Amino acid sequence: MTTTAPDRAARIAAVGDIHLGPDSAGLLRPVFESLGDRADVLLLAGDLTRHGTVEEARVVAEELAGLPVPVVAVLGNHDHHAGHPEEVSAVLREGGVAVLEGDSTRVQAGPHLLGVAGTKGFGGGFAGRCGSEFGEQEMKDFIRYSRSLADGLRGALEELADCDLRVALTHFSPVPDTLAGEPPEIHPFLGSYLLAEAIDTAGADLAVHGHAHAGTERGLTSGGVHVRNVAQPVIRHAYALYELHPAP
Repeated sequence: MTTTAPDRAARIAAVGDIHLGPDSAGLLRPVFESLGDRADVLLLAGDLTRHGTVEEARVVAEELAGLPVPVVAVLGNHDHHAGHPEEVSAVLREGGVAVLEGDSTRVQAGPHLLGVAGTKGFGGGFAGRCGSEFGEQEMKDFIRYSRSLADGLRGALEELADCDLRVALTHFSPVPDTLAGEPPEIHPFLGSYLLAEAIDTAGADLAVHGHAHAGTERGLTSGGVHVRNVAQPVIRHAYALYELHPAP
């Protein structure tokens, strides 16, 4: 009988921005099928489709169905483009994917109970260069929407207090660090400090996001949570692998 060493790390595979379409069928499946030997869970950081159509979502679901590890995802802006995010989420869930938006899920990662809280997130910018709930109604609505998604993430993380490890999964970035390489002018459209505030307030062991194709992989919240940009153009692989140990 095989036993799991009590000190083994939780092994997390993560990728975002895979942008699958009808011509992508079978592209990632061969790589994903070997995940059982390398990871305990696969996290998908949004932009799974190109235009957010149900047809594209079916391609994604077929790539992920029946994998040897649990799959947890959030949607991205591309997955909202066609105006059918609920239908896209439903197709993915039918394929066995846990799709999160302001909620959470728990998976067994080796000897550790791993909690994943997720939201798409939204823009607004970062400290000193951010929007505020002031002025035109359109600007107030923009920032309030971003704040509501960040609040959902915070609440979802707080619900995972019983877990050995917690991961915040988003599409938009919580920190500017991982946007290095992107034009500064578009940083407010790539993430929001509100996400980092939520993560630091509730606590997490890792934050994973996508969206910033020309960004940088590694960052840190002001509270010391490690942030990883796993957009596929950044990691340049089918997925990135991370190991987590509970704090002593």
